[in-house]
Amino acid sequence: MKFGVVVFPGSNCDDDMIHVLGTVMGQEVVKLWHKEESLPGFASGDCIVLPGGFSYGDYMRAGAIARFSPIMNAVIEFANQGGFVWGICNGFQILCEAGLLPGALLRNQHQKFICKNVFLKTQTNNSPITAELSLDQALKIPIAHAEGRFHADEATLQSLQDNDQILFKYCHADGTIDAAANPNGSARDIAGICNAKRNVFGMMPHPERAAEATLGNQDGKGLFTSLLNTVAAEMIG
Repeated sequence: MKFGVVVFPGSNCDDDMIHVLGTVMGQEVVKLWHKEESLPGFASGDCIVLPGGFSYGDYMRAGAIARFSPIMNAVIEFANQGGFVWGICNGFQILCEAGLLPGALLRNQHQKFICKNVFLKTQTNNSPITAELSLDQALKIPIAHAEGRFHADEATLQSLQDNDQILFKYCHADGTIDAAANPNGSARDIAGICNAKRNVFGMMPHPERAAEATLGNQDGKGLFTSLLNTVAAEMIG
């Protein structure tokens, strides 16, 4: 599986992601500069990653300017043709701004930047990045954001719930989901979602920061393994 990691001005998690995809997971991975206008060499079974950071300094709204970078037209077309697109933190914000995912990411409820480990509860196995995850296990994954509060109107939230598009919710270490476990005030405690076609994923927590033993936490590695195994199985099938 080939991965492309898009680099915007202000991206700061691109090398982290490239390290995990290439060194830890052993996949082909290339950097893609935001001014590129096409995605040559990428097929529908490949994945474009929009990494974390502060694209364009988070001026206006986080992701609002990056959404208009030249490469995003190609990313949107790639997604519409069935290619996998995964946005993490700032990447999630960009995907929402670009209309590839519903909703928006607003300022955290307490108006403060949050950088800490949180726990996530997987809500569905019906997506490539969650297919092999346990629905009972709480995953410890870091967050680092000031605009991570997922917001959508009630009809959209209910549609996400009804269509099984909510991938992760914030929880306690024992897996309990309640307002006290929600670090930023996200609607319905949502930490990650996918689109209706299940090929575009967005999440605020950083699985690439919890994907190898040297960091003392490999809870995030399962998302990458799940994606690789699911796509490999589909290719064989």
